[in-house]
Amino acid sequence: MPSPYQMTVDLNVLDHLGINLYSNIAAVLTEAVANAWDADASVVDIRINSDSSVIEIEDDGIGMTVTDMNEKYLRVGYRRRDDTDPYGKVTAKGRAVMGRKGLGKLSLFSIAEIIEVQSAKNGLTHGLRMTVEGIQESVQQKATVYHPEQLAGDDVTVTKGTLIRLKKIKRQRLGRGVAALRMRLARRFSVIGASQDFKITINGTPVTIEERGDLSVCQFLWHFGPDVPEGGTKPNIVEREQLLQRLEGWDGLWGVKGWIGTARVPKQLDNDDAGNLNSIVVFARGRLFHENILDKLNDGRLYTKYLTGQIEADFLDSDTDPDIATSDRQRVQEDDPRYVQLISFLKHQTTLIEKRWNEWRRKHEVKKAKETIPALALWIGGLPDGYQESAEELISKISALPVEQEEDRKELYKYGIFAFERMKLRGSAEKLVASIGNIDKLLKLLADRDSLEASHYRDIVKSRVDAIQQFQKLVDGEAKEKVLQKYLFDHLWLLDPSWERAAGSEIMETRLTEEGVIIADLTEKEKLGRVDIAYRTMAGKHIIVELKRADRQMKLLELQEQGQTYVDKLRKILLAQNEPTPNIEVIFVIGKPIAEEASNPDRLKSSMAAVSPGSRVIHYDTLIKGAQESYAEYLERSKELDKLEKIVGML
Repeated sequence: MPSPYQMTVDLNVLDHLGINLYSNIAAVLTEAVANAWDADASVVDIRINSDSSVIEIEDDGIGMTVTDMNEKYLRVGYRRRDDTDPYGKVTAKGRAVMGRKGLGKLSLFSIAEIIEVQSAKNGLTHGLRMTVEGIQESVQQKATVYHPEQLAGDDVTVTKGTLIRLKKIKRQRLGRGVAALRMRLARRFSVIGASQDFKITINGTPVTIEERGDLSVCQFLWHFGPDVPEGGTKPNIVEREQLLQRLEGWDGLWGVKGWIGTARVPKQLDNDDAGNLNSIVVFARGRLFHENILDKLNDGRLYTKYLTGQIEADFLDSDTDPDIATSDRQRVQEDDPRYVQLISFLKHQTTLIEKRWNEWRRKHEVKKAKETIPALALWIGGLPDGYQESAEELISKISALPVEQEEDRKELYKYGIFAFERMKLRGSAEKLVASIGNIDKLLKLLADRDSLEASHYRDIVKSRVDAIQQFQKLVDGEAKEKVLQKYLFDHLWLLDPSWERAAGSEIMETRLTEEGVIIADLTEKEKLGRVDIAYRTMAGKHIIVELKRADRQMKLLELQEQGQTYVDKLRKILLAQNEPTPNIEVIFVIGKPIAEEASNPDRLKSSMAAVSPGSRVIHYDTLIKGAQESYAEYLERSKELDKLEKIVGML
C-alpha cells in the first residue's frame, strides 16, 4: 500500500539556509565564484560601484538556459555531483567541481535584498529578479513555490556566461571595503592564476595570490612534498624544509599539499584586511574548506603564535564519501575519520616544525640580536663555554616573545641576563631557559627589577665588597675608628659571616641601655674610651660586641672586668625573661695589642673564658684581613659584576 505520509519543504527554509546563514561578504562571494569555476569560466569579474549600493559578479562560463536555471540554479539542494550528466563531477575543462550541496546560491540573500541573474547560452539570453520581500510574501501565502520576476528583454545585457547583480546591499555586512575583500577572496581559493586558467578581478584589477599576505611575511617555510609554493623563494624566507605528504597507512589517494610557515614576529600576522593570518586554512578542490584548523590542534606552545599556512586536502571532499562540510562550508564535521586523520597528521608535522623552529630561531635571532645589540654578544662571549649555548637559547626565546615595543624587549634582555647570572650560581640556568614559554610566565619568574636584584648575588657582592674596600683604604687609627663607627655594627658579618640582626635585638638593647651597658651619650663614650657597644643574637647565642678606640692602649684586667660586668647585667635581664642559663659571648674589638697577647697568651685565653665561654679579643687589622680572606670569592666576583653592570648599561 502507498504510504500515507509525505515530507514537504516549506519556502520558509530559505530564510534559514540563505538569508541568515552567512555573515560576511567574502563568504557570500566565495559561493558565486565557485559557481563560476564549475561553469568553466576563465574570468570572474566582481564590480562594486562607488557607494557600494550595487555589486555585480560576471563570469565568461558556459551560461544557463531557462531549463538549466530552473532545474539547477533555482532548485534548492540540487546536487550536481549526483547528476547523470557527464560533466556532473568534472567539468568539460577537466575541473573538479566545487559545488556539492546546492545551497550556495542562497547565500546572496545574506547581503542583498534584490538579486538579478542573467545568463547566455547557445545564443539565447534571459534573466530574472528575486527579492527577499517576494520570498517572504510567498511564505506568508503558504505557497509551495516561489516565482521570480522575469527581466524585460532590454534589461538583459549579458552576452556570454552569467551576470549576477546584487541590489539594496545590507551595508553592515560589507566588511572593511574593497582592499579587504581582495585579500579575503585571495585566501579563499587556491586555483587563482594562469596555471589554472582562472582569474578573479575586482573592479577590473586581478586578485593575486600575493594578496593573501601570509607567505610574504614568512621567515621559515615547510612545504608538503617537492612543490614549493609560488613566492616561496622570496628573500624573507631564510630557511626551508620539505615534509612528508601523508601518514603511513593512509589510503593511496589521500595526501596533503601546500605549506606552513612562521613569521619572524607575531605582529606581522595581525592584518585587519586579510583577517587572522595566525591560522592554517584548509582547501579542498581549490576552495576554502576550513577557515582555521590550527585552532583544532589544541597546541598552546609558543611557536603556534607565529604560524600561518595553506594546505590542500582534496580527500576531505571526495565524490564517493559523505559530505562532511557544514551548510555554510566554513567548517567540517569533526568526528569524520578523514578529518580525524588530518588532525593527527598535522599534529605530527607541527611537532617536527616546532623542533626545527627552535633550532632556526636560535640560529637567526641570536645572530640578529648580537648584531643589533652588541652588548648581548659581549655578554654571551664572556660566559664559560658550558653556558653559552643556554644563554643563546635564552636570548632566542626572549626574542620570540610577542612583545610590541623593542624597548620593552631590551628590558626583558636585562632581566633575563640578571636572572641567568643568578641561576647560573645555583646551577639551574637551564631551568630558567626552559621555563620561558610566554610573556606572562617570564614576568612572573623575573618579577620586577627591584625584586630580582634583591635576590641576586650582586646585592651581597656590592654591599660587602664596598665595606671591605673601605677597610682596605684605612691607613691610620682615626680613619679606622670613623669607618668602624659607620659600618661595623651595620655589617656584623665582617666579624662572622653568619651574624645578622635578629628580631628582638631592639628590646634587649633598650634593657642594656637602662643597665648602663650601652651608652648613647657621646661624651661618656669618649671618657670611657669606647666607640660603641652592640648586642646581637645568633642561633640561641647572645653576643655583646664592644669597639674600643683604635688608638687606645687597653689592659687585660680592664677588659676582663668590663666583660664580666656586661655578662652579669645581661644574665639579670635574661633571667627576668625566664632564661636562667644563657649562652653569652663578649667580643672586644681593639686597635693596639694588649701586653699579654705576646707575653702570656694563655692568661689572655683564660681571662676571656672567665668572662664567658667563647669571649675573645679581635684587632681591627685582623678583622680587615679576615674579611678579605672570608670574602675573597666575592672580591673576585665583583670584577665580573662590574663587567656585567657595564654590559647591561649598554642595552
